[in-house]
Amino acid sequence: MTEETPGFDEQNEPTDVSSGDTPEAAESKAAPSAEEGAAPAGDDTAADVGLTAQLDQARAALTERTADLQRLQAEFQNYRRRVERDRVAVKEIAVANLLTELLPVLDDIGRAREHGELVGGFKSVAESLETVAAKMGLQQFGKEGEPFDPTVHEALMHSYAPDVTETTCVAILQPGYRIGERTIRPARVAVAEPQPGAQPAKGESDADGKGKAKGKKDKTAEAADDKESGGPDKG
Repeated sequence: MTEETPGFDEQNEPTDVSSGDTPEAAESKAAPSAEEGAAPAGDDTAADVGLTAQLDQARAALTERTADLQRLQAEFQNYRRRVERDRVAVKEIAVANLLTELLPVLDDIGRAREHGELVGGFKSVAESLETVAAKMGLQQFGKEGEPFDPTVHEALMHSYAPDVTETTCVAILQPGYRIGERTIRPARVAVAEPQPGAQPAKGESDADGKGKAKGKKDKTAEAADDKESGGPDKG
């Protein structure tokens, strides 16, 4: 009877006999494991590229939205300035229209003052009205003796005067009124111009004066000679 050597099966049995895999199969199984170990590095790179692209898109969108916000803010500031300017202009027009309607009343008050009829309660009311008009910016202009300015004066009468050197307002028929720089009614005046030939040129005036003085001197000398000789010769 043959004795079995203890441990023979364990020593001579191949390691992977139970699985039935050959060494080539084992190598083929080892190759995918290496590829699986290298895969995570590529995935990380692709992820970084994707995140960079998303970040660039977010930055571009932020820049665009910031530009839109700045543009809207500038438009809003322009709108506010335009509204404020229009509001001031509308107010000035409304005040000017109101004061224009009051000008005939102010003219009546001025005529009553010139004739000495501005007395009693009428005087107090008239002065209060003039004060309110002045507070609203109404200014009266136009005085006798000032040079004529066609931009603020309206000439209703014309004459010549020897004592003026330029076209001058010699009478204020109706005062003018303005609000700030805006004229709401020109001053209606009578003007006078220098009389033609009344003032000769300076050279001619000096020459005439010297000639008259010389002639007068000659006549005085002749009279003195006649007096010394006993009178003019009689032939």
